[in-house]
Amino acid sequence: MSPMSEDMVPNSRYVPNIFQHPLFCKDLRHINIPPELPDILKQFTKAAIKTQPHDVLQWAADYFSALSKGQDLPVKERLEMPVATQKADTGLTPDLLKILHQQFAPKEIITKEELLQKWKDLCLPIEQLDTILALGNFSENITWMQFFALGCSALGGTITSALKHVCEILTEDPEGGAAQIPFDTFQSLYTYLAHLDGEIPNEQIDSFLHSLEEECQGGMVQPSNFTSLHSAEKPE
Repeated sequence: MSPMSEDMVPNSRYVPNIFQHPLFCKDLRHINIPPELPDILKQFTKAAIKTQPHDVLQWAADYFSALSKGQDLPVKERLEMPVATQKADTGLTPDLLKILHQQFAPKEIITKEELLQKWKDLCLPIEQLDTILALGNFSENITWMQFFALGCSALGGTITSALKHVCEILTEDPEGGAAQIPFDTFQSLYTYLAHLDGEIPNEQIDSFLHSLEEECQGGMVQPSNFTSLHSAEKPE
């Protein structure tokens, strides 16, 4: 058997440039590459890296569907680094909930079917969605901000933690800022969660909101306002 030439050895340092092959160059001249394609693929790749979807194909389908319709893209604002104690599949995260909020907030009322589709597009566990829907006792039509409040509760576990997530997700302040939101928005979401809890007396709810309104400035609430007051949690 004759010895293999260098260009036939897979691990050889020599790598033939197929793009210089006459047949390849001849065919390439007849291929029309849209000028916007490289940037579209670049932005898609950056979005996938930041969002880290569990099902890339499902997420990609929703990404390009939203892009073609001029809708908000299912993309996180930044890469979320997992905490050491988290499992691989942590389900809902603050950035994923923010994506859902950007998609649904303009509608105010959404359907279960719409929510289920977007939930699947983000590759979130259906069991977690079912749990939140059951907690809120939602019908076919869902008030988005109520679902949002329960989503924040799922992230935080306690009302105080949920309210911190509310501020951090809804704020228009820059990242690392005070995380302020309008008092009226805070009041509506806190009251909903407190009443749903069922064990916080109305007197405590009213007292907390009254004290908070006096604490905050300019009609805006930030986490430091309500964490410095009496706990918003139900009494021990």
